[in-house]
Amino acid sequence: MTAIPILKERESQIYQKGTQPFQMKCGKHSLAGSVSQRACVFCGSRVVLYPIADALHLIHGPIGCAAYTWDIRGALSSGPELHRLSFSTDLQEKDVIFGGEKKLYHALSELIDIHQPKAAFIYSTCIVGIIGDDVEAVCKKVSKEKGIDVLPVHSEGFKGTKKDGYKAACDALFKLVGQGSTEGISPYSINILGEFNIGGEAWIIKDYYRRMGVEVVSTMTGDGRVDDVRRSHGAVLNVVQCSGAMTFLAEMMKEKYGIPYIRVSYFGLEDMSKALYDVAAHFSDKPEIMEKTKEIVREEISHIYPELQKIKAAVQGKKAAIYVGGAFKAFSLIKALRYLGMDVVLAGSQTGNDTDYETLRDMCDDGTVIVDDANPLELSKYIIEKKADLFIGGVKERPIAYKMGIGFCDHNHERKTPLAGYSGMLNFAKEVYLTVSSPVWKFAPARQLSVNSDQLLTDFNPRPNTEHRTLNT
Repeated sequence: MTAIPILKERESQIYQKGTQPFQMKCGKHSLAGSVSQRACVFCGSRVVLYPIADALHLIHGPIGCAAYTWDIRGALSSGPELHRLSFSTDLQEKDVIFGGEKKLYHALSELIDIHQPKAAFIYSTCIVGIIGDDVEAVCKKVSKEKGIDVLPVHSEGFKGTKKDGYKAACDALFKLVGQGSTEGISPYSINILGEFNIGGEAWIIKDYYRRMGVEVVSTMTGDGRVDDVRRSHGAVLNVVQCSGAMTFLAEMMKEKYGIPYIRVSYFGLEDMSKALYDVAAHFSDKPEIMEKTKEIVREEISHIYPELQKIKAAVQGKKAAIYVGGAFKAFSLIKALRYLGMDVVLAGSQTGNDTDYETLRDMCDDGTVIVDDANPLELSKYIIEKKADLFIGGVKERPIAYKMGIGFCDHNHERKTPLAGYSGMLNFAKEVYLTVSSPVWKFAPARQLSVNSDQLLTDFNPRPNTEHRTLNT
């Protein structure tokens, strides 16, 4: 097969293990014209803060940015659902010329009077940064008048990458930390950072810790509450699930309040168990916690083990491609897929750092392609060349998988099924089995015909003269 070319400027962000020295670059702005799968700064901030269910979330910008509001994470709440309402100041041409501060002030005042939120987050978009609205001044004025925290989120999209949006969200969230009373918090207590309760995972994880004898003070931000965030500085340990998004907050809390943190993952049997054991080990002065943890792990695994073995027999030897937001999730997915007997032929992320990609290099087999900030052409190229049977990603990767005629598993924030915890591992295994075993793929043209990659290049790249490098396979 003739290899599909890739853009020359992208070659430093792609690595195929065993074929070249490891010199991978990351953290760069997306290459213009490459149609990156990565989202903007505003989206990064929005997905972190959105699950705080009793807060008002107002987007200060044009109505198009409101696409990143309603149910962007589908985060479930056990109580209030104010976060599921979509609010925008809907800036028009006149506002761009004369400024949108008055519009923001009136929108904020009216929404607070109607909904009585515990706090309000105001997101600045690209146009706000360009016209120079003083969002912070408006927030201070409304906060004084209404008696609640009104927090600006400096998330103008042109500032950087999605990861910069995570930082903007953590900066805003940190302003709430330390405002509440810590009275009554257990000496064996934690905050869960970076669990967003997309399919109810936060409830599953919190129940494990409850059974261990560990109090969860705050979950940031899945099924989150403003008052819980305010007293989160009373916890003894921060447990960071989504390291790309929430390590910023963990570092700030460590510096100001002396709270240590650990990085964990709740996906897959191995990492889920380690997450529980690591927390139990932190509270070594109370050995009963470790004993209860061992019982929970033993009980939960024995419950799902027989069915996992049946699924493993059916999917063993299949090939999977992974492209997710944070690299830490990719680590867990590789382990989970290996447990099922599957091979990972492509692993990539939107926001991985140097250490993350070094870890991926060590975890992956020879021939596996590792990619940072990929685009549809590159993902399609390696799906074809590596003959993947399954693609694991988010909503933007789904069409790529289906066009290539392979199964797809949503492991991002549009799904409705919990994939974390032990029951989540079984759900994941079932979804993998159902999609890769579906008879529909035998009707896919990509499976019936020998794919002409030169034609694919023409289809995907309307400017064939763009400078590129060819990776031969």
